[in-house]
Amino acid sequence: MFAFFLIVSSLALSYLLNSFFRRYALKAGLLDIPNNRSSHSEPTPKGGGIAIVAVFCLALLFLAGTDQVSHPLFLAAFVGGLLVGVTGFANDRKHIPAGWRLLIHLAAAMWLFFWLEDSGRLFSSSSLADIGIILVSGSIVIGTVWMLNLFNFMDGIDGLASCEAIFMAVSGAVLVSLNGGSSIAILLLVLAACCLGFLALNWPPAKLFLGDAGSGFLGYILTVLALFSVEKGMVNIWSWIILAGIFIVDATVTLLVRVHRGERFYVAHRSHVYQILARRFNSHGKVTVGVIFVNIFWLLPMAVMASFLPQYAFLFVIAGYMPIIVAAVKIGAGIDR
Repeated sequence: MFAFFLIVSSLALSYLLNSFFRRYALKAGLLDIPNNRSSHSEPTPKGGGIAIVAVFCLALLFLAGTDQVSHPLFLAAFVGGLLVGVTGFANDRKHIPAGWRLLIHLAAAMWLFFWLEDSGRLFSSSSLADIGIILVSGSIVIGTVWMLNLFNFMDGIDGLASCEAIFMAVSGAVLVSLNGGSSIAILLLVLAACCLGFLALNWPPAKLFLGDAGSGFLGYILTVLALFSVEKGMVNIWSWIILAGIFIVDATVTLLVRVHRGERFYVAHRSHVYQILARRFNSHGKVTVGVIFVNIFWLLPMAVMASFLPQYAFLFVIAGYMPIIVAAVKIGAGIDR
């Protein structure tokens, strides 16, 4: 009953704060102005993700204060999450050079790694454990920074990033709860509730955007909760990698194609698969619903099988990713038209 109350309260508070923030952003001129690289045509309030940051951190404080969250998990999520969220919000308000943002993201990732008690276990249940330790400290840090930026790269059309976060959080909560991870499952559901409250204003046509405040925070917190659940033996890392498949494949294939073509990959563009499809269908909603469909009916079953058959987990990653990779290449990921 307590968990249910916390989750429902988080949803309601997120919606209320985001509604209030939207009015504030309109008055303060905190708007995303469309340009030739945008997937939007109307100026829209941005930075709504800061409300998600506030509500989630408040719930995290409450859980930590009642001894329902471990000290390492609390510090990794709270301090690192605030660092990423506040930096993102500052960038929403006034541009912060990319180099400084990257340094802050690296600091947050290293902070997370510091609080992992047994990072060597992260891949211990996988079918590749016999070839040695795959995830070393540098890999964890780089992977965390990549996940931070994945959500930023993929937050380009209405509803997409928040729906992806809800899918990953709810799916992860189910897998974690099956193995006794109640506190992590509650945090995942609180995060999903915060995103759902925001989604009421972000569903196409969006009335409010996440901004860097929300996108980076979602990527970071999902990574924190995923790694702690893996470290505790609740879910294997491959299941989480499968759940994030759409975002990982789209962002990674797009980046590799742009590098291969000799383009300035670090410059804003509109060549992600989801952006191409949004233009092709002239609809954000159709693309977001399509991603939800693939997540639920393709990637989720693969993640479940990887969780229950860990000795074959990497094979499920390959099976889950291959059709998405092929589709991304055929659609023209990384080719800016």
